[in-house]
Amino acid sequence: MRKAEIVTAIVLAILSLYFMWKSGEPPAWNPDAGRFANVGIIDGEGPGSGFWPFCLSFVMFLSCCWIMVNWFRGTSAPSQSTEPFLDAYGRKMLLLVGGGLLGFLVMIEIAGFYGAIFLFMIYYMYVLGRHSVVQTLSIATALPVISFFFFDVAMRIVLPKGYMEPLFIPLYDIFL
Repeated sequence: MRKAEIVTAIVLAILSLYFMWKSGEPPAWNPDAGRFANVGIIDGEGPGSGFWPFCLSFVMFLSCCWIMVNWFRGTSAPSQSTEPFLDAYGRKMLLLVGGGLLGFLVMIEIAGFYGAIFLFMIYYMYVLGRHSVVQTLSIATALPVISFFFFDVAMRIVLPKGYMEPLFIPLYDIFL
């Protein structure tokens, strides 16, 4: 457990630095402004498109640094633990949840984002979580509907529809 904590903190810190760097693209550098153009405020227009990803990545990096400090000081529970990182149940759940996520990604190509999230929620809630059918179907139905109105209608971000594309044409006629 002790090794897992520091390895995870280091990997996440490196990822957060990468995300901070990627949030500055495009353009990577504005020589007139002397800074990353889409990270900072541009000509009084407000934050650029990479401002919030940069800030979130920066906070993530600081959190990782704090985890590393606590690890070196030995003040966190995982840094004092000698238990294994994953026991048999943990490995089983990692495979079941990870396999479900891989299945979700494959289903995006076939059933589209909304169909895939519907099927994944049924798998995750009913099969893994053992929730009731009513609760599972309520959330599995509400999540794609809310996502559709948020992404496609409000934000105008079209997500993949897969073979379900014809079902969305009447909705686009109504809402767009």
